[in-house]
Amino acid sequence: MRLVDSHCHLQAEPFAADVAEVIAAAGRAGVERILVPGWDEPSSVAALALIDRFPGLAGVAVGVHPHAAAETDPAAWARIGVLAADPRVVAIGETGLDFDRMFSPAAAQLENLRRNLALTLATGKPAILHCRSRAGERDAQDALLAELAAAGFGTPAARAAFGDRPPAILHSVSGPVDYVEAALALGCAVSVSGLAFRRGEEATADSVRLVPPDRLLVETDAPYLSPPGAPRRRNEPAWVAVTARWVAERRDENYEALGIALVAAFDATFQRPS
Repeated sequence: MRLVDSHCHLQAEPFAADVAEVIAAAGRAGVERILVPGWDEPSSVAALALIDRFPGLAGVAVGVHPHAAAETDPAAWARIGVLAADPRVVAIGETGLDFDRMFSPAAAQLENLRRNLALTLATGKPAILHCRSRAGERDAQDALLAELAAAGFGTPAARAAFGDRPPAILHSVSGPVDYVEAALALGCAVSVSGLAFRRGEEATADSVRLVPPDRLLVETDAPYLSPPGAPRRRNEPAWVAVTARWVAERRDENYEALGIALVAAFDATFQRPS
């Protein structure tokens, strides 16, 4: 089965000692594309350094995660803006909202999200969106949809910047079905991770059936969110196969056909200069 990992933090410390072996193991498992997103300025710089070492990686995303929103100063943001112009950068993020752990105040998260979304529209590089609410709640999902609409996603301005490509990706999708439906109406892509196997995330099985093939992705979010069977201490891109097979079963699709569609959707969403 052909595979992609649309979100893998290979620059994170757990991979420092053996990242080359991890990338090689992913290739043996069928993973043809790996995207490496940053979560703040240093990790964005590190992602670019990693792709210099391993040119076979499919691209980098630069941006500021909601957890880092309050600690990112204007100078760091200016440097993120410079990095975003690099042709190896194919997306903006990871950004979004996290009203579960609240490592940054909500006001700082919203300001940070708006900066990332503005950079997305300015560069024509899609936003990678983290979104979490506390168990049983949906305030982050509703706030994210409101911010996307306010920024102009789903409007002619976004279509001018992106054409038929998704302007944003719901990374490691989490939330009710109508949230995913609303995001799809704004043109977003949806990426499924090992989070789908956790208690409280049952809605993902219904949501994944609604996503058009050209806007469906899978990911590991490694080193986090290990799917069943993967080591809890450190997820790796090779384990995306577990999630991809789960997706194929929920959509009643042939594994091989889904794999072909995943690679095509990845290439259409994250475009690099030839």
